[in-house]
Amino acid sequence: MAWIVELSEGADRALGKLDGQHVRRILKFLHDRIEKLDDPRSIGKALDGSRLGEFWKYRVGDYRLICKIEDDRLVVMLLRIRHRKEIYR
Repeated sequence: MAWIVELSEGADRALGKLDGQHVRRILKFLHDRIEKLDDPRSIGKALDGSRLGEFWKYRVGDYRLICKIEDDRLVVMLLRIRHRKEIYR
């Protein structure tokens, strides 16, 4: 089963602000790891909280990726990319 990774406008803007090395590493993770999985939940972790249960986080170096997994469309929507110091504020 192949998944498709889509970026929200905010995630696309955040990628544009990062340096090239981090962008390449994040995109490689998304395309080489996430898209090829049968279940993208197998390497991520669900966010805690009653309103956050539908969101998943992935760790790529010092950055955290917040995603929403849409099973009916086989899409992993990347919503936010932030440094680990800033993401949970």
